[in-house]
Amino acid sequence: MSSFTDNLVVEKLAPRLWRTYRAFEYHIGALNSTNVIYVPEGFLTDFASIPRVFWIWLPPDGIYTQAAVLHDYLYNTKMFERKTCDKIFKEAMTILKVDKFNKYMIYKAVRWFGWIPWNKKR
Repeated sequence: MSSFTDNLVVEKLAPRLWRTYRAFEYHIGALNSTNVIYVPEGFLTDFASIPRVFWIWLPPDGIYTQAAVLHDYLYNTKMFERKTCDKIFKEAMTILKVDKFNKYMIYKAVRWFGWIPWNKKR
């Protein structure tokens, strides 16, 4: 079963800019799996890149925040192809118990519009 090794600990640097205060790992599959994503201390993130008009329903931070930081890291490092990064994000939201409707909407938004930040990181 996939899992996070630690809770997310961040410090706020500016509006919409956070830095991980402690590293964490995400295990894809079993805990002893060799498929481990290591998000280092000091990684910069904006949490979920949700347009302001939707914040009343889905703010940039919520139960899905650690999955969003993981997804930002995956997009930043491009350690997998984009579709795989998005699937890992969806899986991580499941681990964090994001309700099915919100998980579906966030995942679909990432699939539809994620190419924009993905291409900016080239």
